[in-house]
Amino acid sequence: MPITQMLSIRFCYRWLVDSSFLIKTIVVFTIDNTMRPFSGDDCVKPVTDCINRAFGNKEPWQVAAITATTVVGGVWIWTELTKDESLYVRGKRQFFKLAKKLPPVRRQIEAELNKAHNDFESEIKKSNQHLAYSLRLPEKGLSNAQILGLVDDHLKNGHYSWKDGCVSGAVYGYKPELVELVTEVYGKASYTNPLHSDLFPGVCKMEAEVVRMACTLFHGSNDSCGTMTTGGTESICMAMKAFRDYAREHKGITKPNIVVPRTAHAAFDKGGQYFNIHVRYVDVNPETYEVDMKKFKRAINSNTILLVGSAPNFPYGTIDDIEAIAALGVKYDIPVHVDACLGSFVVALVQHAGYQLRPFDFAVKGVTSISADTHKYGFAPKGSSVIMYSQKKFKDHQFTVTTDWPGGVYGSPTVNGSRAGGIIAACWATMMSYGYEGYLEATKRILDTARYIERGARQIDGLFIFGKPATSVIAFGSNVFDIFRLSDALCKKGWSLNPLQFPSGVHICITDMHTQAGVADKFLNDLRSCTAEIMKDPGQPVVGKFALYGMAQSIPDRSVIGEVTRLFLHSMYYTPQK
Repeated sequence: MPITQMLSIRFCYRWLVDSSFLIKTIVVFTIDNTMRPFSGDDCVKPVTDCINRAFGNKEPWQVAAITATTVVGGVWIWTELTKDESLYVRGKRQFFKLAKKLPPVRRQIEAELNKAHNDFESEIKKSNQHLAYSLRLPEKGLSNAQILGLVDDHLKNGHYSWKDGCVSGAVYGYKPELVELVTEVYGKASYTNPLHSDLFPGVCKMEAEVVRMACTLFHGSNDSCGTMTTGGTESICMAMKAFRDYAREHKGITKPNIVVPRTAHAAFDKGGQYFNIHVRYVDVNPETYEVDMKKFKRAINSNTILLVGSAPNFPYGTIDDIEAIAALGVKYDIPVHVDACLGSFVVALVQHAGYQLRPFDFAVKGVTSISADTHKYGFAPKGSSVIMYSQKKFKDHQFTVTTDWPGGVYGSPTVNGSRAGGIIAACWATMMSYGYEGYLEATKRILDTARYIERGARQIDGLFIFGKPATSVIAFGSNVFDIFRLSDALCKKGWSLNPLQFPSGVHICITDMHTQAGVADKFLNDLRSCTAEIMKDPGQPVVGKFALYGMAQSIPDRSVIGEVTRLFLHSMYYTPQK
């Protein structure tokens, strides 16, 4: 028969309806040049006939039981498949959890953990061996001279000379005359508390001015607002809390997630743990070390409450494409947070200092919040940061209010109820002391030094620079030797740098301490000499404590690394037993 007269297509389906019933169904569609118009019944009827035949000889209770089991099973499967974490991640975690319960495995892990515990405590004991421990209150109070002497003894502890610019980050600026100022200011305001705004309205005014000056630096409009916090982590957590509550109230989202670059600060993971927000990590481009925007877009779903970009990120000092991220935020009506905690006032003044930088702040449409640490490149004493919002409707959800407490109506803007007015006053005094010109000059010094070190490092055989550093962080690695050998060699010369993982690397964060005469040249000379020595035998493995960094990356069960980290944190609170 000619094909133009008739075309037959046969589909054969076999499906298992019950463990004891195998139903064979053959659906045959015959299409020819005289067929009638297609109807929805042509699809529905074969299915209904099949179901009727399958359940025709079943008791009513069996029909109900099979239906209920199918519905419950389907819901369970759908729930498992649509959870935030993939089946692979959950399966991997469960596998390691069960494996660690095996007696031989557990014994080996416990032996290693005990060793790590003893090593950490031994290091603490060694560091403080010349100091006496106070395990109870002194019977009589000590004199001022005695206390100040003990303070000096404690502060002398440490292995690195941070005042000489030998440390990456940590201390971002130090001027003796400023220390004298903020010490006196803190003393005056040391017992103030902005929680009691009626008692200390002047401290509240200082905080408001710190926030407004920061908003102005980051091109905030008159509607921009914010609060001070105790540091970058709290600023980030407050933003996550605010946008979680905003999404719950205005969009009904009860299973929130945020989309962040893999290089975003660990504070986002901490906020996710605190506020039950799933963090969806997106890998960075292996060439630019900026977030991969195609993958970033694919990570967004209907439960996404916040998009995040770094300006810059901590590991590599690169800045994500904030304009592209903000465009996605506008398109999908999702708030966008820019983490400028590390960049602080330096990243805000990059263009003013004569360097090029893509827009990243409130001048970009779609950016709804920015975190910036005043205790980094704002040079204020530790314990101060700012979280800023483009509009008050977002800040409103940062606040916590309790209306039915017997002690009265209680409201607080951040995590803490009582807050240190002395820190607020010291931050305000620092900003007033530096002024715009002071910060601009410091930014020029820091960026000039960073670019000088970057140019020198790029010329060293055996090293490469990760991406294109945007501000003050320069990260370098090697395809020839274990980069932690270089970190170890520099450590022995008195330098304290930051180790990186996934992939292995080392970075230096340039501060105002490194702009002192001769510091940058000394670093480059040590970098060249150490690298040249290593290149004589590049295949040699790293030994000592720096070998742990490479080894830690190779352990697939990351919960073991978590246990070791907790032991280290415990060791920081070591005191000898009575």
